[in-house]
Amino acid sequence: MSAITLKSVKKRYQKSLVVHGVDAEIEQGEFVVIPGPSGCGKSTLLRMIAGLEDITEGEILIGGTVVNKLEPR
Repeated sequence: MSAITLKSVKKRYQKSLVVHGVDAEIEQGEFVVIPGPSGCGKSTLLRMIAGLEDITEGEILIGGTVVNKLEPR
């Protein structure tokens, strides 16, 4: 497992902005909870980190490597 860095990550569906510029650093081995009400973008954010959802803006780095355009594996 490697550190994960989110830099101004946004997700938009047509004209609706569903993830509004998330900035976070998650260190290797760190336990993180993403709270929020239903429909606020938690699952979308996790899907973007996993590479299952395209990112509209920003960067996701895993182990210091930008993974925005990589295939999930």
